[in-house]
Amino acid sequence: MLRPALTRLLLAGLVALAAGGCAAVMGKASDRLAGNLGAAVLASDDPATVRDGLPAYLLLLDGLIAGQKPGKAANAPLLFAAAQLNGAYAGNFTGGDQARARRLAAKAMDYARRGTCLQDPRLCETIEGPVEPFLEAVAAAPAKRVDTLYALGAAWAGQLQANSDDWAAIAELPKVQALLERVVAIDPAHDRGMARVYLGVLHSLRPESIGGKPELGRQHFEAAIALSGGHNLYAKTLMAEYYARLVFDQALHDRLLAEVLAAEPRQPGFTLMNVLAQERAKALQASGRDFF
Repeated sequence: MLRPALTRLLLAGLVALAAGGCAAVMGKASDRLAGNLGAAVLASDDPATVRDGLPAYLLLLDGLIAGQKPGKAANAPLLFAAAQLNGAYAGNFTGGDQARARRLAAKAMDYARRGTCLQDPRLCETIEGPVEPFLEAVAAAPAKRVDTLYALGAAWAGQLQANSDDWAAIAELPKVQALLERVVAIDPAHDRGMARVYLGVLHSLRPESIGGKPELGRQHFEAAIALSGGHNLYAKTLMAEYYARLVFDQALHDRLLAEVLAAEPRQPGFTLMNVLAQERAKALQASGRDFF
């Protein structure tokens, strides 16, 4: 049930490269390269080119991480950048190869966990085990660790979607939700509102009658769309797929998809996501005739 929604959401993690997450470790000579590469990926309107070109950069990041001195807190930004890029690739470009998607998602989670352990030992210690100690550690995390919380939450979401047939993995969903809610509490516009898109999906997975909070999901989707100035077409696509279908609102469903398909996908920071959103919107528009 999680797979269609979370699969492409991880693409948002690519923005960390544009922000220079790994550039700080690579040094001045590569700073511009890392930032330009991240921006170029997000600006691409050709998903196939991104799919074919990114594996080389994944290997580069693996090599840089392997060369780090262990235990240094300064290593965390590179680990988070690698986690987000591996997770994005696992969710978007593995072509239905589930074994490969699981491997890359597991590597992303490992990198995110290692970075978290360098920056927040208490949170690190509670990743495994009962929910309550973890929730307490998330609540106690200082606001300056918002990037840590988001990186861990995004990587964990990717691991869940790669293992959506594993009930043990799905049982960890409350921890992922807690991380993302803490991110939004600290910075509602973090990563241009993408944390709110995650939460929109998570709250729209179940009807209210069995514990879901679809209206809260709608609020998160609408907030994310507003934060992007309407340019985040994937937020609209997922709102149609998850919220509108859950509450059986055909008018909203059809309006959102029509807006996505009529929009210009080339927008700063959103182009690649928007192209993928339009591909998804076409499929939803076709299947909607039977759904409703």
